[in-house]
Amino acid sequence: MTHLQAPITAPASGGDHRAAQASGRAGPRAWAGLALLSLPTIMLGMDLTLLHLTLPALARDLQATTTQALWIMDAYGFLIAGFLITMGTLGDRIGRRRLLLLGAGAFALASVLAACATSAGMLIAARAALGIAGATLMPSTLALISNLFVDPRERALGIGIWVTMWGIGYALGPVVGGLLTEAFWWGAAFLVAVPVVLLLLVLAPWLLPEYRAPRAERLDLLSVGLSLAAILPVIYGIKQLAKAGPAPLAIAAIGIGLLFALLFVRRQRRLADPLLDLSLFANRAFSVALVVLLVGLIAVGGAMLLVAQYLQLIAGHSPAAAGLWMGLAALAMIAGGLGSSLLARLVRPGFVVAGSLALSALGYLLFMRLGSGDASGVSAAIAGLALAYLGNGAIAALGTDLVVGAAPPEKAGSASAMTEMVQDLGVSLGIALLGSLAGAVYQHRLSDHLPDGLDEGLRSAVLDSLWAAQSVAPELPAGLLEQARQAFVAGFGGAALLSAASVALLALLSSVTLRQVGRDAKTA
Repeated sequence: MTHLQAPITAPASGGDHRAAQASGRAGPRAWAGLALLSLPTIMLGMDLTLLHLTLPALARDLQATTTQALWIMDAYGFLIAGFLITMGTLGDRIGRRRLLLLGAGAFALASVLAACATSAGMLIAARAALGIAGATLMPSTLALISNLFVDPRERALGIGIWVTMWGIGYALGPVVGGLLTEAFWWGAAFLVAVPVVLLLLVLAPWLLPEYRAPRAERLDLLSVGLSLAAILPVIYGIKQLAKAGPAPLAIAAIGIGLLFALLFVRRQRRLADPLLDLSLFANRAFSVALVVLLVGLIAVGGAMLLVAQYLQLIAGHSPAAAGLWMGLAALAMIAGGLGSSLLARLVRPGFVVAGSLALSALGYLLFMRLGSGDASGVSAAIAGLALAYLGNGAIAALGTDLVVGAAPPEKAGSASAMTEMVQDLGVSLGIALLGSLAGAVYQHRLSDHLPDGLDEGLRSAVLDSLWAAQSVAPELPAGLLEQARQAFVAGFGGAALLSAASVALLALLSSVTLRQVGRDAKTA
């Protein structure tokens, strides 16, 4: 994920920064500032995946339903995606460093609130607050990098380091979450952000200058409200459709969301200074690259959730062991990002994207061979996840570059914001859609095998989720828990099959639509 901003022309504070600006070369203070900005970047990536291995523990502790558990997972990513463009515009008005520090403080407070949550609703609210605060950090860090480094090559290197740090955080999330849950309790995973924020608050005034755009864009609050009113009802409705079928409430929620989406689009077309520049979508390479990022991240987001649950609930691994397995697989994401950038110097980026997606599709097909959690099943899960990560790293690096390269220079900032929003939304949609689909298959497979006369409370727990079934395992009839485990594997297989088919079609689309993108459209 990258967010390439045009340099902000307001002068920097501090003599070292002014000297660096004048010479065109970054001094030691700029590189120290980049190191400092890497800390919240790692934290942001980590928070997207932190709960994949803590979910069973916190769901049991807070007695969360399946729907609540999914909202705990994806509220963070949804609200980051919804507020990214808004916060980027706000930073132009009040200053990037100021927004970074305000958002970091809010992030720390929300993290403490999440760690101390005593109910599923409280944790969902805390995760939502984390999402809004996180949306202030992401554009701020990248805009500051763009201004710390005036030289294009140094700026490209700084952004490349940012991408690597985000990927490391994304990969470390399950590992850190699993280790802290096993050593302490699930809430400890949230407290990792507190020392990072404290260090940032102390050092940022010394290492990071303030930047403001000379002519800040007007923040249209109505557009902000319309964008959220469009996204959240649609996601809620899709989740309910997957869980309970075409219920009136789910259909109504989707309809309301689509109505607000239409109003949002109409308003953007009328505004001279829109929150989202819709004219960018007229460029085919821009639109196709965004679709690649969205669908690719949907698939990998769902895979991460289901593999984490499989390793714990089916294979019987502890959160720490499962996190280490997933961390090992996640190394492929870093390799994919770096390797694709080098390969794109020799092969057209569109073909590199298509090949990466084809490898991801093979990875999702491996999830069809998981079985009952033995060594071969675990191997298939880790190998499949590694291939999914490999493709994810490649499309995150090249897809972003294709989007920014397809946009005219004066719209590069808006295009970059779209790549961030699409990728964060994709991960959260993957958790919601594929997690809900797997849950629907689980319930369908299991509903016909429940014995007559089973206590209503036990019936509700077994049908809700596998972790709920395991929490009442001593009270269940013989063999029912094993049937629940088989139903979970079947649900995972259904989600994996859909992911493989979608990503394979996306690979074909990329090879055809992006084949004319020149070799100059490559990552720095």
